[in-house]
Amino acid sequence: VMLYRFAEGTESEECITDYEDANEISDYAKTAFNWAVENKLINGVSNKRLAPTDNATRAQIAAIIMRYEQLIKGE
Repeated sequence: VMLYRFAEGTESEECITDYEDANEISDYAKTAFNWAVENKLINGVSNKRLAPTDNATRAQIAAIIMRYEQLIKGE
């Protein structure tokens, strides 16, 4: 959510519904999760799970930030 707000992300297509744990995403974070998944910043912990209630590791956060940097550079 913080990165979404920083990036002034726009609403995205509903793309989190393919994940079996999408219903665990807090209402305030659904738009940000959709934006992050659509822009391939978040890939999930598996093909079926986003794990929205788990704590993110430093490696996961670093990967998200690296992907965001590539997104804004147009790579």
